[in-house]
Amino acid sequence: MVGEFIEFLKKTNALALAVAVIIGTAIGKVVSSVVADLLMPIIGLVLGGGDWRAWQIPLKTAADGKVLSALGIGNVLGALVDFVIIAFFVFVIAKALLKEKPAPPGPAMKTCGACGENVLAKATRCKHCTSAV
Repeated sequence: MVGEFIEFLKKTNALALAVAVIIGTAIGKVVSSVVADLLMPIIGLVLGGGDWRAWQIPLKTAADGKVLSALGIGNVLGALVDFVIIAFFVFVIAKALLKEKPAPPGPAMKTCGACGENVLAKATRCKHCTSAV
């Protein structure tokens, strides 16, 4: 039973997936820290008002002017900006780490003198016109 389970893990790449999730979580924490601690203060300065994540649209206010109910626009905008920046960083990191390997070169070829078609370099007869090459 244990052997079957280990074979299942190897066959389905479940172990590789688990490692990828753990590494992805760690990278997510680093990127979130970069966004929250380095980029968001700069974005806050550009947008003005410093604490733009606290922006609200009041829906209901009390007689003394206290907001009883409000839409948290700043919170939603902050989450959206966080998502875009984090997605961009993950894209850049994934693109750098997951480069596709170039295709292996094909077998050596030569051109048939009679018909001009490409044939394997080790061939003695052309597969198209059957003349000797």
